[in-house]
Amino acid sequence: MEKEEIKNKIKELEWQMGQVDFWQNKDEAQKIIKELNNLKDELEGAGKYDKGSAIITILSGAGGDDSEDFSRILYNMYLKFSQNKNWETFLMHSNENDHGGYRNITFEVIGKGAYGKLKNESGVHRLVRISPFNAQKKRHTSFSMVEVIPKLEKARDMQIPEDDLKIEFAKSSGPGGQNVNKRETAVRVVHLPTNISAQVESERSQQQNREKAMEMIEAKLIKRQEEEMRAKEQGMQISKMTENEWGSQIRSYVMHPYQMVKDHRTGVEVRDINKVLEDGDLDEFIEAEKGL
Repeated sequence: MEKEEIKNKIKELEWQMGQVDFWQNKDEAQKIIKELNNLKDELEGAGKYDKGSAIITILSGAGGDDSEDFSRILYNMYLKFSQNKNWETFLMHSNENDHGGYRNITFEVIGKGAYGKLKNESGVHRLVRISPFNAQKKRHTSFSMVEVIPKLEKARDMQIPEDDLKIEFAKSSGPGGQNVNKRETAVRVVHLPTNISAQVESERSQQQNREKAMEMIEAKLIKRQEEEMRAKEQGMQISKMTENEWGSQIRSYVMHPYQMVKDHRTGVEVRDINKVLEDGDLDEFIEAEKGL
């Protein structure tokens, strides 16, 4: 909507709220209040989902044990960052290797403004260090991709045709004990037209995992639509952006031959790498990214 349309809609909703019978239908009243707040946020330039929670997926790139260990390091960094903000985190799915690293891991970050803070962490992260898995102690470069999507309240924002979905079930490897592992409760959903996928195994029932997976699919599609709109405005091709996603790093973490974390989008550099990776201190990067 154009700004004038938003302003007119806000006036209309505020008029409705001023009516004496406004609270007679509480559900409808709450919907109107929510719509009003969203429109005000839109007018101020805040994204619709920025005030809500987030879902983060970390995918290991080429590099075997080193990259999978880097994904573990990033996961712990985001856990610490969330803890510093008094946000809660819940593991949704993980594919762990024999050394405690992750081929991929997905978790929720529950807290006010989590998505707004973390959304620009999406992209490729690069680690340079002496490999702990190499007997010759050679320097190694590892890559992991971080994907941040908004956590939707319900998987009802869009209607996805059943024919566009491929749904698979597997035995859960997540928490819950032996009873969970005996049943096929883990769910993987693939959106066939885009090849976007989501896997969840955190809940006890197949239905609950399916609902969460669908929420993730919808959130990923919403984020893709937003990226397509942004790309169109900038005269870019979304397909080219996707093709190059592993080729362009957003941040480098260098442990050898010197120590530094550098954000390639903003130019922000932090020399104390432990403050970032171990203490989860990302505020300087996040604040600088907002200014772009």
